[in-house]
Amino acid sequence: MDDELRQRLDAQDATLNNINASLNRIRAYFKWTFIIMIAVIVLPLIGMLFAIPSILSAYSSMYSGF
Repeated sequence: MDDELRQRLDAQDATLNNINASLNRIRAYFKWTFIIMIAVIVLPLIGMLFAIPSILSAYSSMYSGF
């Protein structure tokens, strides 16, 4: 019985190690997904905060003669 228990514990330990490795890969995937989302969505929005006033200024100066 003791040998069978040891085998079951070793099998559970191997399964837990596989789950842990899988969880680390998923965690890294979510981290890089978040970083890419920041780069694709948030950084252009911050750039627009600076671009929109200059665009509006250019349009208003272009039509100021009318």
